Amino acid sequence: MSRKFLQATTRWLTSGFALILVCAGAQAFAQTAYPNKPIRLIVPFTPGGVTDTSGRLIAEQLSRRIGQQIIVENKPGASGNIGSALVASSEPDGYTLVLGFDGTMVINPHIFESVPFDTIKDFAPIGKIGETILVLVAYPKFEAQTLQEIIALSKQPGKTVNFGSSGVGSPQHVGMELLNQRTGSRLVHIPYKGGGQAMIDVQGGNIPLVYTAVAGAYPHIKTGRLNAVAVSSKERASSLPDVPTFIESGIPDFVVSGWVGLFAPSKTPRPVIAYLNRELNAVLETPEVKAKLDTLGIVSSPGTPEQFASEIKADFDRYGIVVKAAGIKAD
Repeated sequence: MSRKFLQATTRWLTSGFALILVCAGAQAFAQTAYPNKPIRLIVPFTPGGVTDTSGRLIAEQLSRRIGQQIIVENKPGASGNIGSALVASSEPDGYTLVLGFDGTMVINPHIFESVPFDTIKDFAPIGKIGETILVLVAYPKFEAQTLQEIIALSKQPGKTVNFGSSGVGSPQHVGMELLNQRTGSRLVHIPYKGGGQAMIDVQGGNIPLVYTAVAGAYPHIKTGRLNAVAVSSKERASSLPDVPTFIESGIPDFVVSGWVGLFAPSKTPRPVIAYLNRELNAVLETPEVKAKLDTLGIVSSPGTPEQFASEIKADFDRYGIVVKAAGIKAD
């Protein structure tokens, strides 16, 4: 028997064995028929807020598509850290997911003394649900009404220009500190326990500015009780087409928006992540879901897990620099 014949036979047997292993693995995955039982979606906040509502909407629509119930469980505490940590330490089998938003995932690790998870290492991003457009609004009788006027006023000796946000270390707080660092403005943060009281105070003239989500400010802008100064998204908000962006207002490349998305524990099988991403994107493309997210001030943003992971890492690094420079610490 020739050497060439033996070598050819060995190659054939080796490749055939490898093919058998691949087929066996695929068959094993197919036999598990993921998902074959209900899925838990942990929302690390109290019920009723925009984040919780968006999570429930996606859970309902995904349940219809995949043929298994997605059960929403609220696990609030420590600005989302408790519920997120629960998922980070869960079995990576695709049956326990978490609704993550930028405040918890890319800001908390920098403002808390310690957090019980590592955003980059402990989670596998499934996909981004959408982005929340943020707007800077002003009391209509405030002496500065454009972004450049506000920045200039804050730099004047003896002048104090305050802005309100939903709390210390919130995306809105960090976003405005980024503006201070980029422009040399000296806007002073006034933290609120949520955005509701801040909206009341700016309408009454108790504070001149609030940086908040478009959804909450929109009704007051339309009635003239607030002046919309600028939105910090890359493009103008469809609901506020006459309001310029921060970029159009003279701050190059200034883009700050909130986001919300789905995450699984790290080491969740790639086929499971790919399956959930595909189904999530299908849901996000439907006119019904787009419209419902829009009412929450969220712009539907389908994409790949890799794209979402890249954005998370970029935000994690960017906000880390801002938080350190501003000396922001959780209450």
